[in-house]
Amino acid sequence: MSFLIAQSLINGVILGTLYLLMAIGFTLAFGVMRIVNFAHGEFYMIGAFCALIGVTWLGLPFPITLALTIAFAILLGAVVERLVFRPFRADELSGMIASLGLAMILQHGALILFGPDPQAFPSLVSGVFRWGALIVPKSRALALGIGIVILLVFYVFLMHTRHGRALRALVQDQEVAAVFGVRLEIMYPLGLGLGVALAAVAGGLMAPLFGVSPFIGGTPLLKAFIVVILGGLGSIPGAALAAILLGLIESFTSSFISASAADIVTFALVIGVLLVRPAGLLGRAET
Repeated sequence: MSFLIAQSLINGVILGTLYLLMAIGFTLAFGVMRIVNFAHGEFYMIGAFCALIGVTWLGLPFPITLALTIAFAILLGAVVERLVFRPFRADELSGMIASLGLAMILQHGALILFGPDPQAFPSLVSGVFRWGALIVPKSRALALGIGIVILLVFYVFLMHTRHGRALRALVQDQEVAAVFGVRLEIMYPLGLGLGVALAAVAGGLMAPLFGVSPFIGGTPLLKAFIVVILGGLGSIPGAALAAILLGLIESFTSSFISASAADIVTFALVIGVLLVRPAGLLGRAET
């Protein structure tokens, strides 16, 4: 029993870390632009295809592929902000509808380019780590390690750089941030670009584990949305707490009950949290 608990804990942390990459990008886009971006899952899919192209077509090392994916995703996010979301900056509903249209365009574009069939990703590492009776596949450990490094770099950027502080100010109060000199024409594309990059790198990390297809964005988007709702819209600390909590719940429920029961427990938790705290675990109630 103790082995199963420890194994579930490790798997839950791995899941939670990958959910967190998706959820922070989602909540950052909402916090900065006040738009629920339903194309977020397709940016995850694009990151997975970028990783596949870099490793299999171009023969690049995986770390370099991820670095290029991040750079491309930031540029893509800035372009999307300028061409798609900027005209709807003051209209949340229209912006949300535009994001649904963008998601369909990206998904069907990938379908035309790569076809509908799932594509296998070549194995990057093989074997497992063993600590007594505990077993962790090296592929998952690699994804976890890179994910943690990216999250730490993002944390340092957000907390200790001028642009990071400007983004945090924009999330807190856009009008006050503008009064104190935050340049919205720079921060909006930067915020969405970073959100897209986090989703893309999550896709790149998950591609070696689960393969790649134009339809892989739906489940990560749902998980990110659940995490953001649980943590509180616009709350990055709330997203971190909710992502780890969701990963642990899914892992323990799958281990001790069944995989199908994990979804039931997850949505029951969402309903329970919203009944007690409509703003989420660490979200702020709208005044």
